[in-house]
Amino acid sequence: MIIKLKNMLPVLSILGAVFLWGSSFSAMRIILRDLNPFAVMFCRLFIAFVCIIPISGKLFPKSYKKGDWKILLPMVLFQPCLYFLFESNALTFTTSSQAGIIAACLPLMVAVAAWFFLSETISVKTITGLILSISGVVVLTIFQDSHANAPHPVVGNLLELGAMASACTNMILIKKLSFRYSTWSLTAMQIFAGLVFFLPGLKYVIVANPSIWTMKLVLLLVYLGTFVSFVAFGLYNWGISKVSASRASVFINLVPITAILLGWMVLGETLNPIQIAATIIVISGVFLSNQ
Repeated sequence: MIIKLKNMLPVLSILGAVFLWGSSFSAMRIILRDLNPFAVMFCRLFIAFVCIIPISGKLFPKSYKKGDWKILLPMVLFQPCLYFLFESNALTFTTSSQAGIIAACLPLMVAVAAWFFLSETISVKTITGLILSISGVVVLTIFQDSHANAPHPVVGNLLELGAMASACTNMILIKKLSFRYSTWSLTAMQIFAGLVFFLPGLKYVIVANPSIWTMKLVLLLVYLGTFVSFVAFGLYNWGISKVSASRASVFINLVPITAILLGWMVLGETLNPIQIAATIIVISGVFLSNQ
């Protein structure tokens, strides 16, 4: 029983991370009504940075080897820097539901990258699922009408795809590093690099209208910084260090489901019939590839 529980811990860790990430789409959409994307990301990462201060003494990497910077630098560049840059701007142009559905392509992207760079196996079903999911994303984008919730859906969906490509690259690099670096050391590096990258957002925080700083906005920022940027990254980095990259990425399938449900429950977002069909195509492709 203890052995089974121990084997399940990486899975539970990854599940916790993806549920937190799925909830972030709706929270971001609400916050972006009042704050500039750079300001939001600065606040998120500053709060996450505050969270790591109490344990900072244990986070200094002791296993650094000459040349590791060639992997560490792009790791933190792709996520959180480019990932958050793309995603925060994407959510100003498209709905959280659509962004969440596009996130369903990430497991397939990781499976292909893990096959190419990490020599993990890839099947015909995976390739078929990849083509099926991308087709669904294209349909989802083309048949989205511009409205208040999605003023420029094509731009937003392309930016979200860029975010997923950044996340994919980051996962492969973390898998390479996780054999020698602790989970929380890698997480701390990501948070610190992201804070520096989004430092210009401090200007937008300072000039923001004081009336926007409601308790709701502050609590959402604390939630994003503490749970989504700090806890979720730590949980996922630890989980992926224990299982294969392609297997860990399968759980990203739950992100679009969470995003869609919360987008409907919290923001009143809807999908037209063609987009619902496209959603089914995307998720069917994902599950086909991971059978």
